[in-house]
Amino acid sequence: MESHENLLAGPPPTLLPDLPEAREALESGAKASDVAARFPAYPAAWAVLADEYFAAGHAVTSYAFARTGYHRGLDQLRRSGWKGHGPIPWQHLPNQGFLRCLHALARAAQSIGEKEEAERCFQFLKDSSPEASEELTSR
Repeated sequence: MESHENLLAGPPPTLLPDLPEAREALESGAKASDVAARFPAYPAAWAVLADEYFAAGHAVTSYAFARTGYHRGLDQLRRSGWKGHGPIPWQHLPNQGFLRCLHALARAAQSIGEKEEAERCFQFLKDSSPEASEELTSR
């Protein structure tokens, strides 16, 4: 029996693994800085830090936290089979930390005048997950 792959469909969605201990720590109210220190590969902790510092008017610090989470997320995406493009569904909870970091990086880059990087990150977010782009840019 032959298997016919749909070559026009594009790559399959990438689903990041869950890190239950890190997620539960953050959900239970642990400080994001403590969670990031204990679980540095957990993008959601970096996303929370990026959001907190941006809200407090510290765009450069927010940028640094967002970039850290973004790169940690890219590492995980590649280990999960991602080839540099394709869907990263917002509905899959473990993906949300990376997507939030990507949004936070775009937002902070825009805030500090890095227009090209901001545009590139906003487009990457939209291409990866239109749902995440809509959700995060409407906040």
